[in-house]
Amino acid sequence: MASTSRFTATAALVLSVPLTLVADTLYLRNGSRIQGDLVAVRGGTIEFEERRGFGGSRTIRVDRDEIDRIEFDRSGGGWGSGWGSSGGSGNGSSNGSAWDSSRPNGMRERHVNVSATADWTDAGVQVRAGQTVYFEASGQVRWGRDRRDGPEGERNSPYNQARPMPNRPGAALIGRIGDDVFFIGDSRGAVRVRTGGRLHLGINDEYLEDNSGSFRVTVFY
Repeated sequence: MASTSRFTATAALVLSVPLTLVADTLYLRNGSRIQGDLVAVRGGTIEFEERRGFGGSRTIRVDRDEIDRIEFDRSGGGWGSGWGSSGGSGNGSSNGSAWDSSRPNGMRERHVNVSATADWTDAGVQVRAGQTVYFEASGQVRWGRDRRDGPEGERNSPYNQARPMPNRPGAALIGRIGDDVFFIGDSRGAVRVRTGGRLHLGINDEYLEDNSGSFRVTVFY
């Protein structure tokens, strides 16, 4: 119970300073330590952008059960997506299961119909770099013969280099700001955007001519 309380308290602390998280450190239960930026929390999986030598990076996905803790460096003004928690600043591990994905009250809302036949749909929302945005999506799209899926996209979808996001499920809901394309799916957790600009929404499909249907998306910003 005490471990769960520490877990929830740390999540609340992270929420109170969402614009200043940089140089996060991911500690795994096997003793490994990875530095970079927390990108997103999606169900039982976190996405983490690992910083590598010579300015390179790669995005990794880690099951929550493999994580000991995440420590956040708040010394700069970088960005992340979503939030996580840690079991504390020492060597204690966190056994809680509450990755807080609640949406703050008082946010503005924008309702958008995302057609499966459009490359991108202007959401009518201007965001700033580092801003936290939430999405709620429903509906289904038909994207070829006998293929119909919701915002989460195709289950067990194979890699497809031609799609906007090759390693993400086909037909899933995705977003774009400028040249930065990011995954949304059916997650209702926080997404902190990398860059500022006009938000566009679309589906992760390379061929739109045989598509039909749409997603109904509410953007909270």
